[in-house]
Amino acid sequence: MSNTIFRAGLLKSWAASAVIAFGLVACGGGGDGGGAVTPTPASPLAAPKALIAQPSESRFYASWTSAMLDATVEWPGTAVKPAPTFNNQTVRQVVRLSLGGDTVRLRLSNRFGTAPLTFSGVRVARSANGAADIDVATDRAVTFGGQTSVTLPAGADVTSDAVALPVTALSDLAVTSYFAGSATLATLHADARQLSYVVAGNQLSAPGFQAAATQTRDIFYALTAVEASSTEATKVIVAFGDSLTDGVGTAMGSNTRLPNQLDDRLKAAGMARTGVVNAGISGNRWVYDFAGPSGSSRFSRDVLEVTGVTHAILLLGINDIGFSVVFPQMQAASAQQIIDAIQAATNAANARGIQVMLGTLLPFKRTEYHSEASEAKRLAINSWIRRQTIATVIDFDQVISNPAEGTALNPLYDSADHLHLNRAGYGAMAAAVDINRL
Repeated sequence: MSNTIFRAGLLKSWAASAVIAFGLVACGGGGDGGGAVTPTPASPLAAPKALIAQPSESRFYASWTSAMLDATVEWPGTAVKPAPTFNNQTVRQVVRLSLGGDTVRLRLSNRFGTAPLTFSGVRVARSANGAADIDVATDRAVTFGGQTSVTLPAGADVTSDAVALPVTALSDLAVTSYFAGSATLATLHADARQLSYVVAGNQLSAPGFQAAATQTRDIFYALTAVEASSTEATKVIVAFGDSLTDGVGTAMGSNTRLPNQLDDRLKAAGMARTGVVNAGISGNRWVYDFAGPSGSSRFSRDVLEVTGVTHAILLLGINDIGFSVVFPQMQAASAQQIIDAIQAATNAANARGIQVMLGTLLPFKRTEYHSEASEAKRLAINSWIRRQTIATVIDFDQVISNPAEGTALNPLYDSADHLHLNRAGYGAMAAAVDINRL
């Protein structure tokens, strides 16, 4: 395969809109509201206090997440990229929620900014069509400490106040932001597989945007999480990985990534209070930065600190192996380095009471990543994953590989670049997860 095909087909996210960045998903569980109410006895016949049902506490749980990247970071030794800038413009982003709830709140980030970032206004509404149109009856202002605008210092994140907007699982939410002055957004997520919409002026509550005046971007800007509140017991699964988690190979706006299809399966099984959120970054690696911060350096922010996290699916390592072939003199990673990173992340999750599922690495024959040495690394890592005792195993390799040629993808699941999967392939991966263990 030529270098041109390799970069266009396998690593296209690196060059997309000058947007490689890192981000923080969210801190800690817990939420607002809901302390116990102590009744006042009305008579000697009043029930003992211990027998009176106490109201459940309403808590927030991550319903959607996106792992942020630094827009200015490129391959080591190359020129710094400019971050995108907005000025008197409105940005509308559409996200698919995993969990329903009584209220919602947002998490915004300026983690990679070098100057303060001001959101002049932010609103949320139910998406009317999964695109730029909204249900205006549901349009709500988002406040921050009671204020409709907020300024994030360089390197900072912010959580909004709760917004009184009930939402349902597997529904689309539109998040609209207005930037009155010049605003540089270095913190974003490239290769979103979901379009964002950019228009001139303050159009925070516009029912829709005129197509001729609208720019579309395959990017999530500074929005790291949408959280929904509920009094019901809830589980949150964080899918952590690279482009195979991020959804490369799926159709734009189709919500058919691995985490989406697992989410669909859980809801169909009646597991309405078990959610799946996405912490994939295309091109990501365990050992080295780019694309995005290394898996080891971002694991705490993108997994351990996700609000309400109870489980994690880890599928990362293909790019560590592949870069060792493509750039062997710069950033080679050994099988042991990758195993050590997986083990350290798993131990850190286990220490927090988070149950981990480790996915075996998929084959990549007929890509520029492939060589005898790289295949030996993949087999060594998969052997360790199958033998380890600190996490559950999801044998994605066994499910997705070609039965007639185990070092290649099954043609039924190949997106055509021999590395990423099509919708059926991600569906097969979702079906391989033992939901009885959740």
